[in-house]
Amino acid sequence: MKRRALLKAGAPLVAARLGLAGAAWLALSPAHAQAAYKISKEKIQQAVAERFPRRYPVRNLFDITLQTPLLRMLPEQNRLGVQTPVDLAGQALNQSYKGMFDVDFGLRFEPSDLSIRATQLKVNALRFDNLAPGIAALLSTYGPQLAEQSLQDVVLHQLKPADLALPDGMGLQPDKITVTAQGIAISFVPKPLSQPLQPAQAS
Repeated sequence: MKRRALLKAGAPLVAARLGLAGAAWLALSPAHAQAAYKISKEKIQQAVAERFPRRYPVRNLFDITLQTPLLRMLPEQNRLGVQTPVDLAGQALNQSYKGMFDVDFGLRFEPSDLSIRATQLKVNALRFDNLAPGIAALLSTYGPQLAEQSLQDVVLHQLKPADLALPDGMGLQPDKITVTAQGIAISFVPKPLSQPLQPAQAS
């Protein structure tokens, strides 16, 4: 309890120091000894774009090529979304087709490499213009597979040990990830107190 009280009392100083540590840091709710590391929408968009374009063959009949997705923030759901232009072409088709792949996903923090990753993918639509109904129905079944292969557990941002050195030294650890209209913020909370050793029982 004493440690948590000290953290709360020193929260304004924590916020000030975090503010000096770089533009990525943003003080949040200092009265509760919380701080957040802020990542801009533009940085996340760049991280996603680096994985595309990606091509996926479908039963050796045609290829689906996912182009660079357009990221959108979904603060009300605390999720991110992407709309990805899609090209469809191959020997089984008499022409190429263009479409759109719509997916949204949650975020998780991976302590092993200090990364922010995509998780809990939800496919909203995989649609093509002027495509025969039979082929369109077949392709719709590939939506979850495409999402899994292209986005599941994708690293959207990777922190460096130096980014966490200050909060770690003040007894803070990453907690929730919050999506805003401008990007995302990782909040920090006090680390759990270690349990004291129990004295050995006399025999």
